[in-house]
Amino acid sequence: MNKAKLKTYAPQARRDFIAAVTARAHLLGLHEAGGRLEVAPAERQGDVALIAGQAWPVRVLGQRDKLVQRMSRDGFAQTLEAVAYTWFNRFAALRFMEIHDYLGHGQRVLSSREGGLPEILAASVDMARRGDLPTLDAAKVEEMKLAGNQDGELYRLLLVAQCNTLASSMPFLFERIDDETELLLPDNLLRTDSVIAGLVGAIAEEDWAEVEIIGWLYQFYISEKKDAVIGKVVKSEDIPAATQLFTPNWIVQYLVQNSVGRLWCMANPSSILKSRWPYYIEPAEQTPEVNAALAALAQARMDEDGGSLNPESITVLDPACGSGHILVEAYETLKAIYLERGYRLRDIPRLILEKNLYGLDIDDRAAQMAGFALLMKARADDRRLLDGPLKLNVLSLQESKGLDVAVLSQPLQTYLTVGRGSPRDVTRRAEFGSDDLFPNIRPQMSLGESAARSKPHPALVSLIEMFANAKTFGSLIQIPPDLSAALPVLAAALQQAAASGDLYAEKAAKDLLPLVEQARALAMQFDVVVANPPYMGGKGMNTALKDYAKLNFPDSKADVFSMFIERCQCFGKSSSELGFVTPYVWMFISSYEEVRLKLIAGSTIKSLIQLEYNAFEPACVPVCAFVIGNSNVGGYASSYIKLSDFK
Repeated sequence: MNKAKLKTYAPQARRDFIAAVTARAHLLGLHEAGGRLEVAPAERQGDVALIAGQAWPVRVLGQRDKLVQRMSRDGFAQTLEAVAYTWFNRFAALRFMEIHDYLGHGQRVLSSREGGLPEILAASVDMARRGDLPTLDAAKVEEMKLAGNQDGELYRLLLVAQCNTLASSMPFLFERIDDETELLLPDNLLRTDSVIAGLVGAIAEEDWAEVEIIGWLYQFYISEKKDAVIGKVVKSEDIPAATQLFTPNWIVQYLVQNSVGRLWCMANPSSILKSRWPYYIEPAEQTPEVNAALAALAQARMDEDGGSLNPESITVLDPACGSGHILVEAYETLKAIYLERGYRLRDIPRLILEKNLYGLDIDDRAAQMAGFALLMKARADDRRLLDGPLKLNVLSLQESKGLDVAVLSQPLQTYLTVGRGSPRDVTRRAEFGSDDLFPNIRPQMSLGESAARSKPHPALVSLIEMFANAKTFGSLIQIPPDLSAALPVLAAALQQAAASGDLYAEKAAKDLLPLVEQARALAMQFDVVVANPPYMGGKGMNTALKDYAKLNFPDSKADVFSMFIERCQCFGKSSSELGFVTPYVWMFISSYEEVRLKLIAGSTIKSLIQLEYNAFEPACVPVCAFVIGNSNVGGYASSYIKLSDFK
């Protein structure tokens, strides 16, 4: 892979995509002047919308209204940057898929193997007739093709249809495009200087061989923004750019092979897999007492599965997953484990994605690419994988700002309270063991009483308060036990509301279900946690993050990475293996003394590698990589490798 080319291309691509999306916004009569959004008047005349003197299809009015609302909420520049990033991600995904022939129809969407215009344009009529892209109107495609002068408009139509076709298998990246995102799809996409031509021409096809390219593109795409915010107090929306680092592949292999891999080898001493893992560190010889303690931990984990470690039960979390590099490597290690246990290869990808791997991040676009990278890794092993819906456990944490708990509670009262008498209510009382769906989170008065009915339900209040600053605190958020216990029943109530046919209840449930889903993930405990957590010292923290650190992580508040070490220990079970790559200052500096003491007293360092000062390119942060057991085993003989002695 030519990383030098990627490093040159991606920052320029960011500027080009933002410029193209901005130009499109200007065509729609949307400008920013003096920090204020200016909106040109728009009116409907029959089947046409007139905006700033230009005619548009009438449906554009609704899309434009949504765009104006979003710009009013998030800001003009921030909205355009987010949409530009989304289109960059989609085009990068389409490029990877067309080169690997994963699109299902055999035509390239962005390019041609023979050179010239994209293959999908020449094949559009036949594709529409066959139904390759179900949302295409065959008659309209034929009409536009025959016109001979509508290739640009036809290509936009084909791109939107391709994205909508992928929405069923990848809704996180290709949600149905009938909103403001479609409205800001750049113009002139068939020109030789378009953003698509730049993507196709700048990166050689052989560089798309491995899905790892997605992570590097992400790293370099945000590099200029990263440079702009480093050394300053970082706003919440800039935290991803300030803290994201793509982890070099060998470090990821070391972390995964010595956490996921070691967990398997501890439960299966006869496994031959460790001989295939180049960065697996064979544990040193231990005393009988240490071996007995380790065996007890391994047995406790196996007892959960009925006496042996079932691959389907191994849960792995990356709490700051970025573009998914650690998750992709964990997929490879888990696949080897499944194969050794005797599973069929074609059954393994879906099991790993749905049962084993979890990723969390605060950056929507990074989470999109993490989900995509995982799917592409799995698609290589199962060509049917994209044919139907798939449950992917990669979440971008969403904030609850703007949600009014009183307004949301009102249409949900029926679903948050169990009445008496009906067969359905009797069944639900038997299932949940209580008349109240939330016995651990009670209002001062019963929800059955009229006075309490006007009050927001305490579970919803707690849920919405929890995620007011989710984009700032991320996976550091800890779900209190009472709310954690209520989440399964809350999810069931909201799902019932979502399917009720009551428009107000459905809307409220739609707003709340993503918060419930991320709360359940944050409340889980995992067998393995592997992370390259964000690095940010106190000088870079904004006021909200600094206050949160002092209140919730008094011993590790010096840096976000040290808070993540402490938080990840809570994510783990007593038998869990945890792997980290972090700045190595925690090993030496006095401000991290409590971190060291806690780590030594509460866990067991299995192995630690101190890298040479400039080894962590392109960031050049002095780091160490280490794996710990989440229980203290006194007398354990750890393995230490000091690569800092080797340039």
